[in-house]
Amino acid sequence: MPFLAPKFLFVPVSSSEGIGEYMRSLILADAVQARWPMAQIRFILNRHSPSANQCPYATDLLAQSPTKEVNAVKQIMDSYTPDVVIFDASGRQSQLQHAHRLGAKVIFLSQHKRKRSRGMRLSRARVTDHHWVVQPEYVLGDISAFERFKLKLIGKAEPSFIGPIYHQPYAELQMSVLEQHQLTAQQYIVINAGSGGHYSDDKLIADEFAEAAALITKQQQMPCVMVFGPNYPNQLPQIEGVICVAQMNHNEFINLLSLAKVALLSGGDTMLQAIAMKVPTVAVAVSKDQPSRIDICVQQGLVQSAVADAGHMASTIKDMLQQESLSQLQSHLALQPDESGLQIVMHQFEQIVAELAH
Repeated sequence: MPFLAPKFLFVPVSSSEGIGEYMRSLILADAVQARWPMAQIRFILNRHSPSANQCPYATDLLAQSPTKEVNAVKQIMDSYTPDVVIFDASGRQSQLQHAHRLGAKVIFLSQHKRKRSRGMRLSRARVTDHHWVVQPEYVLGDISAFERFKLKLIGKAEPSFIGPIYHQPYAELQMSVLEQHQLTAQQYIVINAGSGGHYSDDKLIADEFAEAAALITKQQQMPCVMVFGPNYPNQLPQIEGVICVAQMNHNEFINLLSLAKVALLSGGDTMLQAIAMKVPTVAVAVSKDQPSRIDICVQQGLVQSAVADAGHMASTIKDMLQQESLSQLQSHLALQPDESGLQIVMHQFEQIVAELAH
């Protein structure tokens, strides 16, 4: 009889600032549910993160991020007995070991060099079945010869570069999103500062982006769609010529982004998704792990960068929209693979579920 009801446990980093890990886990969970409708899916989240009240799946809420709640996560695993546990940039060594002892397939997702190196420590690698790097290889580069030797010594595979995880856009939803906001393909600009909860000094970076949106709309005579994000704590402003949206689900946002003329984005997952979809982008660092990633993408000719200042962001968009600059960026983007890591992950999940069935 086919194995139709695997039990998945998602353990992403969750906080009141960033939301990338949770969103990635949610995309994976939705794809799992679509593939195996009888699958059981559970999340462990920080109760203080906005995602805690929005997650559509069964959720265990903790007082802080799951990595810091070592015993609580173990107790949840004991009672839930998952078949697959996905630690997205989260998890203590003992939590991974506990999942392994319970017989679960253990998956670790890393998104920068420090997390990748942590995932390759012998004590963690021994109990990890799959280590997926959710960045393109050009961003992080290869692992060291010593790291490769250590993994070979214990018979473990090297981390796999799977790139950004997102739902591929499709025509029906693209047209629906355009119609909803009265937009025309290639005739608008998408602006988003990530989750909306990041600060620079005492000012919300999303508010700086909103000021940039006002300037860009006046300068370019082109509508801007500003998506503030689920962690944005204030009431939405009213900005002439700017379509202000509190938040969008991932599918809607990706389909909106895919048809934009250009985008002004933070340097997280959305920047990499925009690159994969060939959308010319000005990237702005809103958290400490983003500057190096943006710098590498600039060196590759895939984005332009700006600082989190409204005037500078607006002038950078203006410069990028000059035909020569835009054409050069588009020619570099055209050479990039457009496969979403979601397809790679789902193929791996298929193999895992097939193994569980036996």
